[in-house]
Amino acid sequence: MKKVIITGTAILIATLTVIYLISKGNGKELQMNTAVIETGKIEITVTATGYVQPVDKVEVGTQVSGVIEKIYVDYNSHVKKGQLLAELDKLTLKERALQGEASVSSAKSDLNYAQQNFDRVTQLYEAKAATQASYEQAVNQLSQAKTAVINAQANLHQANVNLSYADIYSPIDGVVLMRAVEQGQTVAASFSTPTLFTIANDLKNMKVEANVDEADIGQVKVGQAVTFTVDAYPDDTFSGTVNQVRLQPTVTSNVVTYTVVISAPNPDERLFPGMTASVTITTKSEEGVMAPLQAINYRISPEVAEHLNLESSGKPKNPVMGSKVWVKNNNNYELRPIRTELSDGAYTIVTQGLSVGDTVVLSASFDKKEKKSTKAASNPLMPKPPGGRRN
Repeated sequence: MKKVIITGTAILIATLTVIYLISKGNGKELQMNTAVIETGKIEITVTATGYVQPVDKVEVGTQVSGVIEKIYVDYNSHVKKGQLLAELDKLTLKERALQGEASVSSAKSDLNYAQQNFDRVTQLYEAKAATQASYEQAVNQLSQAKTAVINAQANLHQANVNLSYADIYSPIDGVVLMRAVEQGQTVAASFSTPTLFTIANDLKNMKVEANVDEADIGQVKVGQAVTFTVDAYPDDTFSGTVNQVRLQPTVTSNVVTYTVVISAPNPDERLFPGMTASVTITTKSEEGVMAPLQAINYRISPEVAEHLNLESSGKPKNPVMGSKVWVKNNNNYELRPIRTELSDGAYTIVTQGLSVGDTVVLSASFDKKEKKSTKAASNPLMPKPPGGRRN
């Protein structure tokens, strides 16, 4: 009889407990959304678009006009400093050099005659057999003859220099990116120096000139790590370093951008000049214990707090100031203060208050248990059955 009474009492207590919990939850089931704390890395990045370019690029031109007589290099030719690239027709330039030599010879002959005349007039003038005017005239003629020799020699030197310009040499070691002329083509250097070849110094060391928006340029500093991709290799990521932040702005359609120069090693020469690069600049980076911002922003509702036997305000007896998260330990919940650092908008680095393996609450809600209706709802748009009645 005692066993029956004890068993009945236990069943009664269990029944009352279930009724209490059901009435307390108002027929709802509490759903807790949690996350386990792990370590990771947070990076703050700036994105931009740029173009791959050689570090050093030289445009080779000509300072004299003429017809291209010979071309010794083509596209992608590897050249050395001082290597002959092309020759202009030298016939006219040689004739001018010969004219210069003749002018020098004539000027020297005039100088010799002026010197002899000066010597004679000087002797006569010292013997008082020549006038002061004749002596001064002889001095002037000698001076003019000397000046004429200097001018003739200068013209001859210029003619020889122009003749040397007919041979086009490479100013640097590199690769010919562009050949802008053909054999037999006439080039005119009257107003500007025409470009014959474009030579890149070293294709194994490239650079990316990226256009960074004015809203992000304040975060970009020299020395920051960069990754970028190009359309030619969509599955590969290339790395580089910010080498220069240019202060000269570029305004296009009222959009202000700044040029950021990024060094990009290219040992296998897979990057070609002119490729479009999608650039990602890492402005800040930090590793450590990461927590979701959703857990930090979560505030427990009074209904959930009452269900979990917490205070109705959803806060502990001693309020915690600053950042805090709800930590779940078995069936216990604790509002724990934490110290945060770098955040990327989804996660944040926590330096104090959480450890790897802790479970934090992201959200909590009640799922109401609804009874399924066995009777189909009537549709006012359905036609009435015969007899004018609707079920």
